[in-house]
Amino acid sequence: MLDKEEKFRKEAVLDVAQKMCLAARTAPKGKGLDLIEIAIVTGDTIKKLSERMKEIGERENNFTLKRDCESILKAEAVVLIGTKFKAIGLRYCGLCGKKDCAEAEKTGTLCIYNPGDLGIAIGSAVSVAAAHHVDNRIMYSVGMTILDLKLLGEEVKIAFGIPLSVSSKNPFFDR
Repeated sequence: MLDKEEKFRKEAVLDVAQKMCLAARTAPKGKGLDLIEIAIVTGDTIKKLSERMKEIGERENNFTLKRDCESILKAEAVVLIGTKFKAIGLRYCGLCGKKDCAEAEKTGTLCIYNPGDLGIAIGSAVSVAAAHHVDNRIMYSVGMTILDLKLLGEEVKIAFGIPLSVSSKNPFFDR
């Protein structure tokens, strides 16, 4: 039997995407509070994401969105990672500029741990892609569209997308 790489490429990319999701989930979180939402989109959902990115890019005259909407069409899968906002309940922190988490919650101040935890989760996820030699790029432009479409839910306030591809040249760089 002979199995050429083209035959199992998509399945292998999806396997790596799933492993990326696991890495993001198990990444350390401040005080163990997990506010991270994670998903994978493929096929027609990538096309829907691309179409909405293009609409937003044209409406806002945003070159990055107009460019990235084309490059994600070359992805076998896109990993979506976002975070909700919630103070983590520390008595003495003040890194957000407020006395404590109780004061921060009263004023609606963003807890610095939420985007920090998101960054750690994203770093963990892309390290898996890199370890498996799957081309990827962290894209805020995909994240803007994820929020617009509410793909990760109403409560997610910051998101990023990570398109994945296996080809002789990474389609997400030198665009």
